[in-house]
Amino acid sequence: MIIVTGAAGFIGSAFVWALNKRGVTDILMVDMVDHDEKEHNVAPLQYEELISGDEFRAKLAARDYDPVERRRRGASLVEAVIHMGAISATTEMSWEKLKYNNVEFTQEVIRFCADNDVRCLYASSGQVYGDGELGYRDDHDRFDQFKTVTLYGKSKLEVDMWARDGGYLDKVVGLRFFNVFGPNEWHKEGMRSVINKQWEAVAKGEAIELFKSDVPKFSDGGQMRDFVYVKDAVDASLWFLDNPHVNGVFNIGTGIARTWNDVAKAMFLAAGKEPKIEYVDMPPALRGHYQSYTLADMSKLKAAGYKKPFTGLEDSITDYVQH
Repeated sequence: MIIVTGAAGFIGSAFVWALNKRGVTDILMVDMVDHDEKEHNVAPLQYEELISGDEFRAKLAARDYDPVERRRRGASLVEAVIHMGAISATTEMSWEKLKYNNVEFTQEVIRFCADNDVRCLYASSGQVYGDGELGYRDDHDRFDQFKTVTLYGKSKLEVDMWARDGGYLDKVVGLRFFNVFGPNEWHKEGMRSVINKQWEAVAKGEAIELFKSDVPKFSDGGQMRDFVYVKDAVDASLWFLDNPHVNGVFNIGTGIARTWNDVAKAMFLAAGKEPKIEYVDMPPALRGHYQSYTLADMSKLKAAGYKKPFTGLEDSITDYVQH
């Protein structure tokens, strides 16, 4: 059995879909299906059971998934846990919520996997790099140097450092996702990608809005991100299931930074419309917390043996809007 947490969400549902394509259906999905959009994400997926995060954590604590207990009940053993469950809002301001849902939950999963020889993939984030002043290398000895600009980023960095200091990174994989976009993100509300939020306007040939820059070195819409298509992000992540000898924290991006203007133009190109872009002031809540530039250093993943190329931005957006 494979356990996927956050399984009704954006990246989690993409993992289940990819596992189904591999013929894997003995899946325990962990999530709270509290949106119509999440029901839409779950509907086409094949799995054995869907339970809430709180129920899963209680069962972990009760040792329900330990191999001895599973054998006693004649249940299938847990082969892997793909832990995507978390508060994913980069604007979340409650550290207590983030500590409980992002830090402590992930620690519980990592401990279980390490203690029971279960493959573990957990979600880290490119948010740990803050403003990028110190670069975007995923070397373990650099973790202490990063200065996050959001509490969400802090929660992810705390787990990475805890896993390193506890010796867990020799046994588990932290997936440091950069700007992932693609199908099944409707439920994310304010955290949806620009592509998802503004596609309807693009399809009608109307103008879309991008933030003005709050950093002098970047023009309006010229802020740059490493945009990675969700299908590519999942493919790269599942490579670690196939290569259990590879462990540690790895960037999951493309190694190419593109501007928001590039994204907008690619959307209009996919729709067959002339680009129309308007620039609006950045909300006060984002000023000083906004990453104007991200670029994943992919050398470590490539050195580990991952060879599959990533889909270009324009082709990714075309595929996205068609599905």
